[in-house]
Amino acid sequence: MSARKPLPRWADLVLVPALNLILAFVVSGLVVLMIGENPIEAMEIMLFGAFGYGEGVGYTLHFATNFVFAGLAFSIASHAGMFNIGAEGQAYVAGLGAIMVGLALDQTHWLLVMPLAMIGAGIIGGFWGFVPGYLAAKRGSHVVITTIMFNFIAATLMVYLLNRVLKPEGQMAPESETVEVAGRIPQLRQFWDYFGFAPVNMMFFVAIAALIFAYILIWRTDLGYRIRTLGLNSQAAHYAGVSNSRIMMIAMTISGAMAGMIAVNEVLGVQSRLVLDFVFGYGFTGIAVGLMGRNHPIGVALAAILFGALYQGGQELAFMMPGITREMILVIQALVILFTGAMEGLFRTPLEIMFTRISSSRQSTGAAEQATE
Repeated sequence: MSARKPLPRWADLVLVPALNLILAFVVSGLVVLMIGENPIEAMEIMLFGAFGYGEGVGYTLHFATNFVFAGLAFSIASHAGMFNIGAEGQAYVAGLGAIMVGLALDQTHWLLVMPLAMIGAGIIGGFWGFVPGYLAAKRGSHVVITTIMFNFIAATLMVYLLNRVLKPEGQMAPESETVEVAGRIPQLRQFWDYFGFAPVNMMFFVAIAALIFAYILIWRTDLGYRIRTLGLNSQAAHYAGVSNSRIMMIAMTISGAMAGMIAVNEVLGVQSRLVLDFVFGYGFTGIAVGLMGRNHPIGVALAAILFGALYQGGQELAFMMPGITREMILVIQALVILFTGAMEGLFRTPLEIMFTRISSSRQSTGAAEQATE
């Protein structure tokens, strides 16, 4: 039998993720069925909770905004061959940049606060990504190990700062001062009451701009070409004159800055202060978003909406169907991450075999028809 051929582009980008997602929901349905609940009803509740009314849509878009930033943080580094799993820590420390700008410019206007907060968060988040990139490029450190360690460093650093430095005198809770109305990023419900009390804010449009920026960067610029060349073949990139170490550091810095936008969305768009664990695991889920989206901005956008719907629909399901606990919701979300992330190649080999046989059959048929003519 002839060697397997790579999957067609459409099958790789659409069919494989769709089959993984279907399998994840089938297994999740079996789990729901095992505890005595109706999986069809559970699915209907989740879909209604995510898309059935304005406030649910708002929460879905809010979660999706964070997942876009986290997914792009993973994807940009992946194009350079770097497996960045440090978006959680990069977003966490970037909260320092967001809150410092928010508090310093609290008496001005959000139109000034928002871009400066993005710059501040981007600088700190970018630095938190640059250091593992530097260690990988100059010292040969494994970027997976260093980004994991930097997540722990970020968590410990933020606990110290929120308890000993940023906490106002006389306050018990480990959190910073609260940003007043002038420094907060407006939520969309202030302009359109369709979203109810959902916290989706102006950073939603920044997320759309980030997707466009990522596409232009990776596929329409010389830097993007160098990043992709490095990711595809580092030796070929070196012989072509690409400074691999420089590109690795740049890619990781951009990734860290992208993760820092999560901090702006949460700190100034929702919490209005810096609190412990405000990242809520968005950075880790961004790995699955990037993998499921095949590191392409369109795929990342669709995967972000999916995971946003899972988060919001899961909250609705836990409320409407008490038999399904919060832990069960986490199991369903974990199954989707498992099949679309860690096991994303589950259907790849069977599909490659199937498409190879179909292609061979068509070629044989075409050759037979030419022979008869």
